[in-house]
Amino acid sequence: MSLILTVTRACNLRCSYCPTAKDGWPSLSVDQALQGLRLYAARGGGDLKLFGGEPLLVPEVVKAVMDEAEATPEIRRVYLSTNGLGLNRAWLGRIARSEKSILTISLDGAPEDNRRFRRTLHDDVPDAYDHIMRLREDILRTPRVVITQTIPPASASRAAQNFEHLLDLGFRRFNLLPGYYIPWRMDQLMALQRGFNEIGERIRDIWASGGNLYLRNLYTWAPTPFFNTGFVVDSDGTIHPSNLGLSSKLDDLRAQTQVGTLDDPPSPEALAEKTELVNQLLRDNLDEGVWESTQAVDAMLTELCRSLYGAWAERRRGAERVA
Repeated sequence: MSLILTVTRACNLRCSYCPTAKDGWPSLSVDQALQGLRLYAARGGGDLKLFGGEPLLVPEVVKAVMDEAEATPEIRRVYLSTNGLGLNRAWLGRIARSEKSILTISLDGAPEDNRRFRRTLHDDVPDAYDHIMRLREDILRTPRVVITQTIPPASASRAAQNFEHLLDLGFRRFNLLPGYYIPWRMDQLMALQRGFNEIGERIRDIWASGGNLYLRNLYTWAPTPFFNTGFVVDSDGTIHPSNLGLSSKLDDLRAQTQVGTLDDPPSPEALAEKTELVNQLLRDNLDEGVWESTQAVDAMLTELCRSLYGAWAERRRGAERVA
């Protein structure tokens, strides 16, 4: 079980496919975030994930959590997910010096798609693609950076081209993220399937030629598509078994998933009991078309991973023979 800290719901982008409810929410204080970390470590610990919103809008909280996690043996890894706008060389240096930190940066691919879907909130917010490109060489030198390629329905027909664009930029560590909890038309689903097929072929070619490419999707599994299950601390200090309440369309479910607060934390048994309810709550409360679309894109991503395991195993065996 992971600790998921939603340190803030605030964000400086308004991506067209993002379901997160952003306005009118508090952010975790440093004390609250550290309280959550210590509760989790006392229960045995594991992986810690820092989410938003955009976590780097509350840098003092992220820094405090990363520093304490680095010194806490019960914390194995710290995942920081960001749209990249808050990154600078100092942050990348902090990530590089940390033995536990893994940085995940979201990109849609080519600049025209990134700008089409990742809209800035204010005129003084820089273009996200341009900002990341200015830091590209520093990012490429930073260990443990993963690029999350988001694939909304409207760009599914260009999924493979966008993947190729990210390869051309020098990135070799990826997480593929099709749009969840939004409706997909049949033609868009068919385009996504073709895109996944082409991406799969490209990855197999890279491995077959001895090239390096890491795909995080091969190493992850979750009982609920997209949303994270675990010890979830929302930005208001409430505790849940899933962060599905991040979605503005599912905000009403928070009352049903809340199982405690930082000041009144749940027992492991109570948290596990609530976890069992999450998928049924989604099925009962989502529009049928949205739920079916989510199941469809998740099945395609799962099939892509299954189709790659043989080539991945052969690549591993080849690397071991060389070593």
